[in-house]
Amino acid sequence: MSTLAEPSHPTVADFHRVNRGGGLFSESISQWIGAVFALVAQRLGLRPTALTITNLVLGLATSVTVVALAGPVAAGDVPAWVVGLLALVGWQVAYALDCADGQLARVTGQGSAAGARVDVLCDVAAQIALVAALAATAVAQRPSTPVWLVAAFAGTWMVNLVTSVMQSGPNAASMVTSTSLPVRLVKLVRDYGAVIFAAALVLAVAPALVFWVLVAFTVVNGGFLLASIAFSARASL
Repeated sequence: MSTLAEPSHPTVADFHRVNRGGGLFSESISQWIGAVFALVAQRLGLRPTALTITNLVLGLATSVTVVALAGPVAAGDVPAWVVGLLALVGWQVAYALDCADGQLARVTGQGSAAGARVDVLCDVAAQIALVAALAATAVAQRPSTPVWLVAAFAGTWMVNLVTSVMQSGPNAASMVTSTSLPVRLVKLVRDYGAVIFAAALVLAVAPALVFWVLVAFTVVNGGFLLASIAFSARASL
């Protein structure tokens, strides 16, 4: 792996080179956009936490807007494509900023334990808002949506965040280590960038199907949790 020829003048490629992955979609799109944001931030003299907070504000604002418009969209007063486009842009830009803060910290040597904690806490807050937005849309479109499904969806959604934090430590391990294209395509169901892209498309094109988005991700994330428990228990024995 090459290093920066001149640390004070990194390029977009230099920032992207230190990305922490995230999946096929994230590495191909979100991390590259994040690298552009990181470069701009570096030129402006911004610290990584500034990008983290901007990510949080944008993510929360987008999700709160989706929640507020869930009822009007269901009633036909607001076009679904407007809300879907807003969600698509808002969530993707917020996620790219989340990618950028880590890249900026690693390339410029501004990483810190406090900054890492802020990053994780902001991720939790942003994802809680995202879950609330999808749940509110599902209930608005289908009032008979079971409460237990909303609770299960919210709980299992956080599996991604918890496992991501666990993967950053010295004891990280993967159940499927293959990096072949078919495997990476399957893993798109757990690629955050791909997931929020798909969720926004459903909001734009067929918001009534958000109920099934809740069902699908409850099954996927719940199944991954059970598989992770079995994998880790087997390794510990």
